[in-house]
Amino acid sequence: AGTMAVATVNLRAVTSWVGIARLFAVVLSCIAFSLVASTGDFRGPYGTWCMFTWCFCFAVTLLVLLLELLELYPKLPLSWDDFTSAFSMLAALMVFTTSVVFPSTFISSPCRGSKCARQAVATTISCLCFLAYALEVGLTRAKPGDVSSFLSTVPGLLKVFEAYVACLIFSLLDTYRLEAGLQWCVAVYSICFIITLLIIIFTIGRCLSYMPCPLEKMLVGYNALALVMYITATVLWPLYSFRGRSRPNACGRNCWWDKHLGVTFLTIFNLIAYLVDLVYSTRMVFIRAP
Repeated sequence: AGTMAVATVNLRAVTSWVGIARLFAVVLSCIAFSLVASTGDFRGPYGTWCMFTWCFCFAVTLLVLLLELLELYPKLPLSWDDFTSAFSMLAALMVFTTSVVFPSTFISSPCRGSKCARQAVATTISCLCFLAYALEVGLTRAKPGDVSSFLSTVPGLLKVFEAYVACLIFSLLDTYRLEAGLQWCVAVYSICFIITLLIIIFTIGRCLSYMPCPLEKMLVGYNALALVMYITATVLWPLYSFRGRSRPNACGRNCWWDKHLGVTFLTIFNLIAYLVDLVYSTRMVFIRAP
């Protein structure tokens, strides 16, 4: 008699605290994009970004749940713990950004009518979705001394944060070609983004063993270099952007002054992230737990 292959079902994928957080994230993201889709008002780059965020997070989280429920993830050629840790951090950042961008762009004041009510509920649901992903990040974060999956450690999560902030910076860049100082800043953002993204991809793809030097020592050197480069960008970007130029009186939604101010603050955020990253990666190399 032939034997039939029986699919293994791992109920802990949906009954553990991490699984429950993922279930909440799936349901909440689905409700958010459904409510916004029912209003029909999500056009333009900001609306497209918000809908993409909710749909992307819904689809990937659902896929993660199914792969863990059916225990199919060990067959994938990647580090599953690193992938899920990086994705939960990325999803938390994306949903947080969307929870700020959507109401500031689409909800008018005063809020009246069923359309505005649905938009307000979608914003609340999006904030709860962010909390679900933040809870998952907290539950899956590696304990001190545990470096089994790099992207679940503080330096690994910071790598995802740094890459995401760099993407936000790129979305705000417009006029920078006329000043050599601004060109240098864009080069800093690009170089650090590419290297950080490669570290994330190599970690998830289990390619770090092919590197000629240990990851921890390489990270210390890279973080120190990135920190110095971001210090120069933190000084040069506002210096060349606002020197002799004040904010225009008629400054609309796509005002260059507001964009340059946003890049200034995001540069400072990444500077702080690389500083904390350097401190943690240095501790991982030189101050080991007994």
